[in-house]
Amino acid sequence: MADQVKKLDKKTLRKSWWLWMTGNLSSMSFEWLQALGFAASMTPVIKELYGGNKEEELQALKRHAVFYNTEPQVGAVINGMMCGVEEERANGADIDDEVINGIKIGLMGPIAGIGDAMIPGMYIPLLISIAIGLSEGGNPLGPIFYILTYMITMTALSYFVFMKGYHLGTASVHLIVGEAAKRARESFNLLGSVVVGGVAASYVSLNTVWKFNTGDSELVINDVINGIFPNLLPLVLVIFCWWLMSKKKMSPLKVMGVLIVLALIGVVVGFF
Repeated sequence: MADQVKKLDKKTLRKSWWLWMTGNLSSMSFEWLQALGFAASMTPVIKELYGGNKEEELQALKRHAVFYNTEPQVGAVINGMMCGVEEERANGADIDDEVINGIKIGLMGPIAGIGDAMIPGMYIPLLISIAIGLSEGGNPLGPIFYILTYMITMTALSYFVFMKGYHLGTASVHLIVGEAAKRARESFNLLGSVVVGGVAASYVSLNTVWKFNTGDSELVINDVINGIFPNLLPLVLVIFCWWLMSKKKMSPLKVMGVLIVLALIGVVVGFF
């Protein structure tokens, strides 16, 4: 009589997804990054597929505890794929540790490119711009809108791609690393730049109070600048902040400190 085919049930898959959703960044280090979070998310799957065989369980945990790092929400697709791959392996497929690690390492970069362009590069700035508008006058609706919208949409996205990765299995690899995925990453990067530029143009304000008397009239420097190039000072400020973070590798907190110092100097010399 042939061995019974092993099939992960929905409860186990949901538990695996939930462990990843809530713990992907809970044990970060420069040596492992998300490795331990990934291994923890695979424990329900490993127990169901290899339960009773301690050697197989230990080997499975070891192969999923190697260095790993990607964008967590969209990256849930890789977790789903690994559930499918482990299921195939448990049913006798010729899949060794090297193949499994190769798939993970090969996909985590492209997935990070797509996820980073979509979420922190485009989606979060868009939500923040809406929340800022709703928060005018101290209205608490802005932060409430951002928190609820982000949590609901990211939870739904993570669950969807996890399950899609499980059902597609290794067949989804070419969808992630193929030419279509490359075009998608480029499109998201471009769209993200447009969104960030729109947010900066709408909410960054910088003016100078410098004025010069020219006989019977007064020359307002801010009006002269805007007459030549509207909103030039806010544009310079945004480019300066980008330069500090992108080229000088400053953290956002350090950039905020630089801006505070410049603001104080500007007030002292009468520029602001």
